[in-house]
Amino acid sequence: MKRIIAWIKNAFKKYFGVFSRISLSVFAVSLVILLMSKLFPAFADFFNRYISSSIRFVLSNITKYLPFSLGETLFLSLPMLFFVLIFVYVKKFSKDDEKAIRFLVVMFSCVSIMFSTHILSFGVGYNCTELDRRLGMSADPVSADELEYTAIQLRGEMQELLDDIDFNADGSSRMPYSFSKLNDKLNAAYAKACDKYDFIPRLNSKVKLISVSPIMTYTHISGIYTYYTGEANLNFNYPDYTFPYTMAHEMAHQRGVAPEDEANFVAFLVCMESDDSYIRYSAYLNMYEYVISAYSSADPSGYSSLLSETDLRVRREMIAFSDFFDKYRESTASEVSNAINDTYLKASGEKAGSASYGLVVDLACAYYTSDGAK
Repeated sequence: MKRIIAWIKNAFKKYFGVFSRISLSVFAVSLVILLMSKLFPAFADFFNRYISSSIRFVLSNITKYLPFSLGETLFLSLPMLFFVLIFVYVKKFSKDDEKAIRFLVVMFSCVSIMFSTHILSFGVGYNCTELDRRLGMSADPVSADELEYTAIQLRGEMQELLDDIDFNADGSSRMPYSFSKLNDKLNAAYAKACDKYDFIPRLNSKVKLISVSPIMTYTHISGIYTYYTGEANLNFNYPDYTFPYTMAHEMAHQRGVAPEDEANFVAFLVCMESDDSYIRYSAYLNMYEYVISAYSSADPSGYSSLLSETDLRVRREMIAFSDFFDKYRESTASEVSNAINDTYLKASGEKAGSASYGLVVDLACAYYTSDGAK
């Protein structure tokens, strides 16, 4: 046993440099923090709100001055980087056992740093107190009647905004300003939300547009938060009405709201803080689509009746989206991305996986059947 311990100590001194030792130490601390967050939600709340938010703040403020998405650039560079590393390993290190081991140790150290960054800046957020409890609600499984009631409330509030919305000839609506202006308006809405919801940290952030958005649409991904760089990224290839709500969703991740259903609902709440009609319309319509989709399964005949009573302008918007999406609906890329996302979410603690996005319906119903919307 002593010989084994001595061998491990010698190997550690021989192959693990300063960087590797630091990365392993951070990795070990990260694992302890992750375990603590799973055991004690109050600890997760504190760590995510004050420690993780500081890391996200630094990352976001470093990368926001770049005119491109660093996260996207790194992701697109991964295949080339992988082959370069393989080439370097085979060319320089594979024939020298000592150098080969040191090279592999450095690579493992880089991976451990990435894992630690995920936990410390974002991953703890999956173990926080549930959003409904923070808001004083109870998001229990909902009935068909509750779905119908919530849909009617959303439809009524959306109806009041329709005269302020510009529609194209194909039925799709038109966002009346640039992405930069939208970003500013949502930052202002988040500033108001911070005054109402103390679990949302203050952050003035810049959302990045994904340069390969047309290609990315085949994956059915409308936005993504890259926690390694602190960037919220938006797919600009989708119809206009999705932009405000999707951008608000990714900005929610940027502020530490990790679960997808909670990010969806926080995006809705934040959009409600805006005095801009198009932002509110976007939130109402996106939430309305979630709710009536659930209602269509619970009560098909009731769904048909509800939809027939929906304003023609809204129905034409939904038809225009369906026509747009036909090109991307069936794709291998979407199946692969969904499988990867589902695995990641389940590994992070979201038991429903990619289906968790739709769980926002429970939160919306709890909100409208309680005092939250009043």
